[in-house]
Amino acid sequence: MTLPDLTPAQRTDLELLARGKQDKSRTLRDLKLPETPQAAHTLLLRAGLWTEARTPYADRLGAALSALTLEVPPFVPAERLDLTQLDAYAIDDEGNRDPDDAVVAEALPDGGTRLWVHVADVAALVAPDSELDLEARARGATLYLPDRTVGMLPDALVEQAGLGLHPTTPALSISLDLDADGNADAVDVHLTTVRVSRLTYDQAQAALDAGQEPFVTLARLAAQSRALRESEGALSIDLPEVRVKASEEGAQVTPLPKPPMRAVVQECMTLAGWAAAIYADDHDLPLPFATQDAPHREVRGETLNAQWARRKTLARTRFQPAPGPHAGMGLDLYAQATSPMRRYLDLVVHQQLRAHLTGGSPLSGKEVAARVAQAQMNADATRTAERLSRKHHTLRFIAAQPERVWPAVVVERRGPQATLLIPELAFDVAVSTATPAGQEVQVQLTDVNLPDLSVRARVTG
Repeated sequence: MTLPDLTPAQRTDLELLARGKQDKSRTLRDLKLPETPQAAHTLLLRAGLWTEARTPYADRLGAALSALTLEVPPFVPAERLDLTQLDAYAIDDEGNRDPDDAVVAEALPDGGTRLWVHVADVAALVAPDSELDLEARARGATLYLPDRTVGMLPDALVEQAGLGLHPTTPALSISLDLDADGNADAVDVHLTTVRVSRLTYDQAQAALDAGQEPFVTLARLAAQSRALRESEGALSIDLPEVRVKASEEGAQVTPLPKPPMRAVVQECMTLAGWAAAIYADDHDLPLPFATQDAPHREVRGETLNAQWARRKTLARTRFQPAPGPHAGMGLDLYAQATSPMRRYLDLVVHQQLRAHLTGGSPLSGKEVAARVAQAQMNADATRTAERLSRKHHTLRFIAAQPERVWPAVVVERRGPQATLLIPELAFDVAVSTATPAGQEVQVQLTDVNLPDLSVRARVTG
């Protein structure tokens, strides 16, 4: 049987195996080929039934691929602290579609600074165990693929609750009162009404470079916070990052710019998570607290191979209903609290805080633990699907330029085998070479195999 002779039934048989919806294939068995998803994928490509743009990983892992279209309730009028007199900024990548956090620095009479981190009040629209909550829990997180985004929550909710999409917006706001050295004197959480402007990182960086407020103050607070966390053992890992975009026509991999304002915003989000955890602990409120064990060894240095080795010393972050230290962040307690549109456990944090603030009934520690178990399993599938899909389209980008030679760095050695990191692609490959760790080499990538997600590397100089 030649490939064009595949019947509709055989095509369906192959597609079900390639998508992970069955574990056997009579078609592959009849052709005396391995009954694996990779073999089915290969045959579908050779027959022209799938294009190279097709990625089956989310399907195989059971991640949701359809948009959520449940009805979204309106905001109910409620008592809120009016903070519209403060100019707040939602700072994100250009083209971001779900602005769920914003920052502002407020000068205090005693010379200190109040850092406000406003977060979209998603929990006002998504009650625990509602249809929206159950669907979000089943997804675990928004799925970001190179060719599309599949939201954890409906687009209509983002349109209603996103910060900076309307003149004023309801928010859940976390505040930290910081002294001149960046130490926190007090933390608090409020239901608020805020006024937010949207900026890209480049626009915010231009404002910082021009000495404009509140960006100068935010940068100072972030630097102080980072220094304090590093004094408590926080680890710094700076490895290349890229943006992968894809369509039927091809794929593009571009290095992700890292203006200083990106780190400033990240540090503000870290402070907000720390403050939310402190507030919850002070009020005996169970949250999905994020914890991490201390690294099993210390790695010094700022070279790429040192950064690579340092990352490998990190234990996985665990979520539990009682607080505990997060070693990698250098914090005694922490909770992810700034992305309730995109991460389910952030939404649980908000539901708990909101229940406390409004006199409702928060979930018990046992109920939080059950949500952690379910959401983590589903979010893990989402993150794995994202990683495999990015690798697939990165290989498409590589295959489109087979003669190109890529600068790489040897980041790890094990006997004759070395791991090379290609910074322009944020992509690593194994190769046999005697080149010492930390040294730069030139490498050519050939023989891309998309179904196997493999490529052959050859050191050229």
